[in-house]
Amino acid sequence: MVAYNRSQNNETFSQQVYMDKGKYYTFSAWVRVSEGSETTVSAVITTPGNSMRVIASGNAYPGCWTMLKGGFQPEFSLLTDLHFLCYNKTVEFWVDNVSLKEFNQTEWRVHQQRAIRRVRQRKILLQITDKLARPIRGVKVNIKFRKPVFHVGCGVTDTFVKYKKYQEWFLEKGFTASVFTNQMKWYWTESRQGIENYTIPDAMFQFFKDHGIAIRGHNVLWDKPNMNQLWLHAMTPKELLATAVRRLASVMARYFNDIFEWDVVNENLHFHFFEDKIGPQASGMFYHIAHVIDPNATLYLNEFNTLEIPGDIYASPHKYIKKFRDIRSYPGNENLTIGFGLQAHFPSGKPNMPYIRAVFDFLSETKMPIWLTEMDVQNTTNQAVYLEEIMREAFAHPGVEGMIVWAPWKPGANCTGLCLTDDNFKNTRAGDVVDKLMAEWKTPELNGKTNSKGLYKYYGFLGDYTVTLYDPYSLKQIIREIKITNKDQNPVLIPISI
Repeated sequence: MVAYNRSQNNETFSQQVYMDKGKYYTFSAWVRVSEGSETTVSAVITTPGNSMRVIASGNAYPGCWTMLKGGFQPEFSLLTDLHFLCYNKTVEFWVDNVSLKEFNQTEWRVHQQRAIRRVRQRKILLQITDKLARPIRGVKVNIKFRKPVFHVGCGVTDTFVKYKKYQEWFLEKGFTASVFTNQMKWYWTESRQGIENYTIPDAMFQFFKDHGIAIRGHNVLWDKPNMNQLWLHAMTPKELLATAVRRLASVMARYFNDIFEWDVVNENLHFHFFEDKIGPQASGMFYHIAHVIDPNATLYLNEFNTLEIPGDIYASPHKYIKKFRDIRSYPGNENLTIGFGLQAHFPSGKPNMPYIRAVFDFLSETKMPIWLTEMDVQNTTNQAVYLEEIMREAFAHPGVEGMIVWAPWKPGANCTGLCLTDDNFKNTRAGDVVDKLMAEWKTPELNGKTNSKGLYKYYGFLGDYTVTLYDPYSLKQIIREIKITNKDQNPVLIPISI
């Protein structure tokens, strides 16, 4: 279909549809404009009161078709118009292959469960033989799951170094990753020009390193103007560039090879402090320097509203991939791995699960890693329910590699955000959800014996295992550490000679 002679953004085309409460509706369409440059377009539905809800946003281009992808889950049944907005009124707007598919809650959950089994679990075969490669029957096998490949972590604040019970609580939960909510940020480590203080982040860092907890580096630079110290604003472009490079070297070299992911330039879709001061390629240059300083770390973008708000046209998946490509176009960055950090700060109201899945699908087409980096849900009656839905959706998607629950604890704080514990370190309802899912996503302890072919078979989650074998004939006990990380779906054969 083609809309032409347009005088308003909403002069395109529409289709009336009926949506059932609680159903999941996935949406896609191919869009294009007749001329000019890229144009922002949105798919929207009208709700009672003639208000609009955006269900997908992206960019349309002349000369090629682009997929628009999203969805909606109505909280009440409604008759609505599905229509498009094209924000350039001077061009023809084209659309083709519009799809709106309906799923009930059972179908949605079954898809998740199948995806989890396909993406996160493998059939594992232990092949036990003697020194002459002959299979041994009847060997007793004990399998203990030690550490998952998929990270579930929790953000912490500076109170972490002051309260031993806070540290004990973190370790007892079994989190495999953490991030400092503020303590590694530039305004924390160098509030006064030229005077750096890493005392608190050093102490936090050392604790997690000593306990084998992966640490995300959040963040090196921040493109939001009011999150930069006043003395940075007064600098000339040349001075700011030199100072920013010094900051990169200071924090990244300090924790070299021990931070596994860095948010190099935070929120550079919504904001552009460094680009305005230094030039449009500032982010690309900073990612290049960051890779030189710490080549073993994965470098991330980190943005809000890409996952949470379909109507934020500044952070749509299309815009995010465009920023990713812009950074990789900087000389030397052509093959750089740049991950997509989705902050996942969900506002009040039900999260749009079909849209969340669409964002994961869209970003994963780049083959770059995806993390939920600051995940929280507003403290409402359904907070725990919504948190579980989001976590399950992320865990089921092959493109997502981990998530950080943004739930730092401070004593005496009135919890208005996401809190997993009270001041006595007793679970909230949200804490119960996180415990339940982390337990569900671990292989339980297993015991058995090898068969006549010397095989012991089981399904297990990807991760690290301790395998203890006891041969009743030779009276040998063997302990092996194994790691299952295979991304392909074939059974994993682990030969062990005793």
